[in-house]
Amino acid sequence: MKIFQKGFNYSQDGQGNRLVYHLQGCNMHCPWCANPEGMFPENPLFTKQKLLPFYTTEDIVKEVLSSKIMFFDGGGVTFTGGEPTLQFKTLLETLKALKECEINTAVESNATHPQLSELFPFVDQFIMDFKHWNSETHRAVTGLGNETIKNNIAAAFTRHDNVLIRTILIRGFNDTETDAEKFSEFYRQFDTSHARFEFLPYHEYGKTKWQQCGRSYTMKDAFVTKDVVEMYKNIYQKNHLTVIQT
Repeated sequence: MKIFQKGFNYSQDGQGNRLVYHLQGCNMHCPWCANPEGMFPENPLFTKQKLLPFYTTEDIVKEVLSSKIMFFDGGGVTFTGGEPTLQFKTLLETLKALKECEINTAVESNATHPQLSELFPFVDQFIMDFKHWNSETHRAVTGLGNETIKNNIAAAFTRHDNVLIRTILIRGFNDTETDAEKFSEFYRQFDTSHARFEFLPYHEYGKTKWQQCGRSYTMKDAFVTKDVVEMYKNIYQKNHLTVIQT
């Protein structure tokens, strides 16, 4: 695995205290990304003299087992990105190995991989991004449509017992009452009793890194108000969707 960042984080990348691996590469180009250095096949913040570390499954399992004492409050290991499923074969192999060691696992994904459900048996918590209900709008902003995302979310509702769907709320992109209703309309087709939903208001935490990567940060006037978050929460709860905040 190519990993551009790793470290411990509490509760925001799955339950409890977790060792979080950020895998290099992403198949979307969201202009608000907080980790733009993870978008590229190679990390632009690394020089030629400092190559991106490469980890085998054995390397990760060894590191995880040595860190096991830190997995308190139901913690464990989370794979995120970039987009971790771009390294699907090694990710699946590593998840299987960690489950054999009885390590709690989580994956954060944009849910675009067509074989995503193959990971389900080896992941204790699946965290999926769903950015926009309309596929053409989704494609125009991120570079990909949402058809496969919808299929994977539907499969997760049916076949996984611990799913978290996250939506970043962005002014002018998905901040209207119509947007909240359209998301809810999609979700209520399914049994969501094992799913939770979270809203992430837009922030500019990655702005400096975009500049360091030699790219322009194009987001402007994208912050949403607390009223927008509350509106989403009320509409979701009206549709019997469980809203949380981590």
